[in-house]
Amino acid sequence: MSKVQSPSTQAAAPSRRYHPALLLLFAGSGCSALIYEIVWYQLLQLVIGSTAVSLGVLLATFMGGLCLGSLLLPRYLPADRHLLRAYAMIEIGIGVCGVLVHLGMPLISGIYVAAAAHGMPSILMRAVICSICLLPPTVLMGASLPAAARWLETSAEGVSWMGLLYGANTAGAVFGCLLAGFYLLRVFSMAAGTLTAALLNGGVALLSLLLARMSPHKVQAEAPPAPGAALSGYWPAYVAIALSGASALGAEVVWTRLLGLMLGATVYTFSIILAVFLVGLGIGSAVGSILVRGMAKPQAVLGWCQMALAATVAWTAWQLSTSLPYWPINPFLSTSLWYTFQLDLVRCLWAILPAALLWGASFPLALAAVAPRGGDPGRLVGKVYAANTAGAILGALAFSIVLIPWIGTRRCESVMIWIGVVSALVALVPVVFRARSLVATGALVFCTVCAAAMAAHVSDVPGELIAYGRRMTTSTGQSKILQTAEGMNSSIAISQWNDGAIQFHVSGKVEASTEPYDMRLQRMLGHLPSLIHGQPKSALIVGFGAGVTAGTFVLQPSIQRIVICEMEPLIPKTAKQYFHKEHYDVLDDHRTQVYYDDARHYVLTTPEKFDIITSDPIHPFVKGSATLYSKEYFEMVKDRLNPGGIVTQWVPLYETDMETVKSEIATFFNVFPDGAIFANELNGGGYDLVMLGWAAPTKIDVDAVEQRFESAPFRAVAQSLGQVGFNSAIQMLGTYAGRASDLQQWLADAQINRDGDLRLQYLAGMALNDSQENDIYGSMMPFRRYPDSLFTVSDQRREMMMSSFASHGQ
Repeated sequence: MSKVQSPSTQAAAPSRRYHPALLLLFAGSGCSALIYEIVWYQLLQLVIGSTAVSLGVLLATFMGGLCLGSLLLPRYLPADRHLLRAYAMIEIGIGVCGVLVHLGMPLISGIYVAAAAHGMPSILMRAVICSICLLPPTVLMGASLPAAARWLETSAEGVSWMGLLYGANTAGAVFGCLLAGFYLLRVFSMAAGTLTAALLNGGVALLSLLLARMSPHKVQAEAPPAPGAALSGYWPAYVAIALSGASALGAEVVWTRLLGLMLGATVYTFSIILAVFLVGLGIGSAVGSILVRGMAKPQAVLGWCQMALAATVAWTAWQLSTSLPYWPINPFLSTSLWYTFQLDLVRCLWAILPAALLWGASFPLALAAVAPRGGDPGRLVGKVYAANTAGAILGALAFSIVLIPWIGTRRCESVMIWIGVVSALVALVPVVFRARSLVATGALVFCTVCAAAMAAHVSDVPGELIAYGRRMTTSTGQSKILQTAEGMNSSIAISQWNDGAIQFHVSGKVEASTEPYDMRLQRMLGHLPSLIHGQPKSALIVGFGAGVTAGTFVLQPSIQRIVICEMEPLIPKTAKQYFHKEHYDVLDDHRTQVYYDDARHYVLTTPEKFDIITSDPIHPFVKGSATLYSKEYFEMVKDRLNPGGIVTQWVPLYETDMETVKSEIATFFNVFPDGAIFANELNGGGYDLVMLGWAAPTKIDVDAVEQRFESAPFRAVAQSLGQVGFNSAIQMLGTYAGRASDLQQWLADAQINRDGDLRLQYLAGMALNDSQENDIYGSMMPFRRYPDSLFTVSDQRREMMMSSFASHGQ
């Protein structure tokens, strides 16, 4: 006697063959989505600036689009539409929108040219416009999961497959993250990354259409809930998964910042952290999906998962503050990029994988907790996904923009622990109350008390880590930390070296100090162009640091306006406390005006032009800083120079390699072909360089510069330079190290850093462990010639000039 199948079984059976194919489709979607995310982060840094707002906007918009898409599709996609064909159309839409975002996003800054708006209101407005641009593709990304979920049932097996789809999507995302961060953007460009992601969307759409032709269309009718499904639609699970999303995105913001200090804030570090986070989500989701098939009380398991999550957040907080920074590892033992990445990967896995696993497991557990028998699986997944991403939006924005600058990373981690506890209580209390179990109640009270203790005992990040970052293990004991502070964009520290010198640290790097070699560089950046110009009336300083460069313009007798562009408001305030003598109280000078905004945006949008523009940004290996070394940025700067104006740009020779330095110099000379380089030596060897560029070809009148140096109006300038070893202008000019015509052969293989690829940050990030300053400087010197075509000098001073020139670069 043959067995007669029910109608629902007959409809469902043919589709199960294609479930593995759905996993493949979702892996491809996840891969393309993360390529887009990494490309968009780079685009946002060009438009908004290298700030916490960029990261917050990216994460919040990404999650917001996913939330909207997951809610809207189940409501508006007709039930008679073939789901795989709908999925294909969604993927095509994502690809088209992704290409349009790439083409349109760089145009956003131009909107502000006429308004010339600056400061936080402008930053937030740019952020809103960028969010609107990113919304269409992210909404479509969010629609993909509920679209595929309609191919499944809301049975235990179906819910398990929904979780596996989420895990496959995350696995693809891991591959996309690494592909974009380590290959596509490093070797090619943002355009290549966008095109690759769009082609992936097209491939997924094509495969979906092929599967649609082979598979029957299933119209799933909603069935009444099964008897005993009283907990179907269990609302505390929605609250719990929303809180889980908030803590997950908050943790990504906080831990990326802290691990960036420890590992070096390069583009590669960001990719490693994100990849590890996604690996944990994927594995956790896959394991959770398998476990829910035989689970009797997923509501309770979801709650205990959240309680365990609070413990793993405490584990990571302890690792990042008390354990990992003190591992007896010298990251500079090898210059090999791959050994360094292996070490960084191990530390990331050890610190953040446990929590990521539980965040991943939370999603299928939440699905199982709210799944009714029968019903629309698309709506089920959409609602849970929407709750999770809504919480993620709140977490991304709250932690990146509000909580970190308000209460610091230590208290942020305590908040994350408490979010886990509250999430657990929301999910567990109704279950425990219904069960009336003293054991369960006691366990819940005990775990809550333990979590409260863990939240109260999170340690501060070591001041040495904020100061020295990845060099902490090799710098401990050489200085004492005087002050630390955490702002929205940067963590800063002030230390006193054993020789008494004061150092100013930004995000794990020494950015300025009272050491003679640092003071010399900072004063050269301001005094050198001012003395050459003769009568500068206005100056723009990009990056405040300790304020020493900005302070040089206080002494210039002709200066009427000093404009400073700085992203982090904490920096000038702290520098004023410790470096006010060195920067001549520039912040209190009536001629000074400070704009807290991205320098690129300010230079692009201000109608003002300047006689001097000097730029001393952070090292180019720091993610986002390469935007201040690009060809397009230098062209903006050139357009903001008055006739006869001069620009100076700092180039470090330490913690870098030959290819990186060549790229910086070649890019500058591409815009300023008549520019020149002056060297700041250390013990006769290389240390860093000052590049000078002019709005038009010019000559340096050595006699006029020396006469200014010796005149009474410039007495304060002469004293300032005398403090750093320059007792005459000729001594300073003698540090000349070359120009484009000299270095043409040396720069023959240099790569130009453009906005479209920001190649420099990938080159510099690979040379983080190198110490080639003497080799780089030594390789330049054979091309150095006395520049008769640049210097004009009387016979009286020519011998002095030649002697000073000969004393350098030996």
